[in-house]
Amino acid sequence: MTAPGAATPRLPTAIWVLGLVSLLMDVSSEMIHSLLPVFMVTTLGISALAVGLIEGAAEATALIVKVFSGVLSDYWGRRKPLAVVGYGLGAVSKPLFALAAGAGLVVTARLLDRIGKGIRGAPRDALVADLAPPGMRGAAFGLRQSLDTVGAFLGPLLAIALMLLWANDFRAVFWVAVIPGVLAVLLLIVGIREPQQGNEAGRRTNPVRRENLRRLNREYWWVVAVGAVFTLARFSEAFLVLRAQQGGLALAWTPLVLIVMSLVYSAGAYPFGKLSDRVSQRALLAFGLLALIGADLLLAWRANGPVLWTGIALWGLHMAMTQGLLATLVAEAAPADLRGTAFGFFNLMSGLALLVASGLAGLLWDVQGPAATFAAGAVLGGAALLLLGFQPKQRAS
Repeated sequence: MTAPGAATPRLPTAIWVLGLVSLLMDVSSEMIHSLLPVFMVTTLGISALAVGLIEGAAEATALIVKVFSGVLSDYWGRRKPLAVVGYGLGAVSKPLFALAAGAGLVVTARLLDRIGKGIRGAPRDALVADLAPPGMRGAAFGLRQSLDTVGAFLGPLLAIALMLLWANDFRAVFWVAVIPGVLAVLLLIVGIREPQQGNEAGRRTNPVRRENLRRLNREYWWVVAVGAVFTLARFSEAFLVLRAQQGGLALAWTPLVLIVMSLVYSAGAYPFGKLSDRVSQRALLAFGLLALIGADLLLAWRANGPVLWTGIALWGLHMAMTQGLLATLVAEAAPADLRGTAFGFFNLMSGLALLVASGLAGLLWDVQGPAATFAAGAVLGGAALLLLGFQPKQRAS
């Protein structure tokens, strides 16, 4: 808490730079990902089940790799070099989408892109926690998420404009996506100076040794459990795009789905991040889950019109309320020298849950139809809501 009369601390410039790096890479990635589900289904003839498995495997790969990069960043005491490698792999993967003539290279590029995301994710999140002033972690994570999500709607917006300009030339759009990816890597290299870690190199131990893992307490593992069940309810956004296309949205306009979702997400992430530093975090998570359940129910009901777009907006709202908050909870529950490892294990469990969720979503879509997919998401959201009732008492500060 800030003492009365004291100046309110400001977020360091490095937090803004990390947010801008995320923004540029998300512009690059979302220009491709907003078109990729439709490209795979309409051009390559891939089934919804296969799309779900590809998306789930890609995202799960990213989240699982975070375990190793998080542990390494704690052991090494360095975050930035791993982040540079991860963002670099993301940039290198972009030309492969443009060059792909079949499903094989698309899958390879998607996995390479997500491996890069996995390598950079936990060290970057740990770096945000290292840089954030005391009592401002929610605001720091919210700001980074907000800027990241600005890229997540600018990318699809640019994709729509180029698809209309170039008569649905997917590959030309994919080539343009290379540019912001390269700029993100350059900004990270020149714009971030990593703070010194508290531990001396000679005293570092293996973060996954039993005595170190015991320092990750019940409060931390509760956050891991909530995050995993939450992810089961929140399958890949590729199914939002497919739902809108099924409802009659033209191919060139399908990125609008991610634009609407990301606009809401971006607008809300920073205010909700600041709010999480001041109010009950469990209550905020609960409201976020209610927003997700509402989105699922609306998307199960209709595939077009105001119902569809309200459901998509609610999906973005739940992301704004919960994603930065979950990262904040991980950072606050873990010891400072184990933050990379803590984010790694958190994302491992979320990655496995996402793989299951996206595969299940695709299977239900093919067998029972889209309504069953979103109805199942609502049920799993209810299960996550129940889990919030079992939160252990927080440690005294």
